[in-house]
Amino acid sequence: MPIIDCPSSSVPWICQYWDILLYLIPSLLIAIVLRVLAGYHPIFFCFYLSGTILHEFAHLLAGFVTNARPVSMSIFPHRAPGNRWILGSASFANIRWYNAVFVGLAPVMVLLVPIAVGAGRLYIGKPYDWVDGAIAMLIAPAFLSFIPSRTDLRTALRSWPYLAAAGVWIWWPGQ
Repeated sequence: MPIIDCPSSSVPWICQYWDILLYLIPSLLIAIVLRVLAGYHPIFFCFYLSGTILHEFAHLLAGFVTNARPVSMSIFPHRAPGNRWILGSASFANIRWYNAVFVGLAPVMVLLVPIAVGAGRLYIGKPYDWVDGAIAMLIAPAFLSFIPSRTDLRTALRSWPYLAAAGVWIWWPGQ
């Protein structure tokens, strides 16, 4: 039973998972602080490492499943032209229209990690303690890495036939 009751005006599925959402708020706040601090000094990118590993591993997993043939993966940050940092990368030999959307948008699956950790921690029935603070710090980078990059989105757009089919399905009259 969560400490704060679910608002009665909210959507029913939100109330069903209200306790998990409340449990993940500290991790989300830590992620926001890390994001702001990384803008001031590159040393804070070391906190991104676990999130970068999850992000790139999601690309690799999707590449293996969809026959995109992963070639390489890097998790070491390096400076790109224009004063930007690239935290990691994954390369593929067989990106085609039928697998590009799955490989490009695979990092969205990283969001399942904090949700699973939160659900597991809450459903074992232990009270909150200092371990939850450490867990919040450990899963915060997942909130920083689940959003696909511009390169990931460009890769996903190679699957334009899926987008065209979805657009026709959404706008088809008579539904």
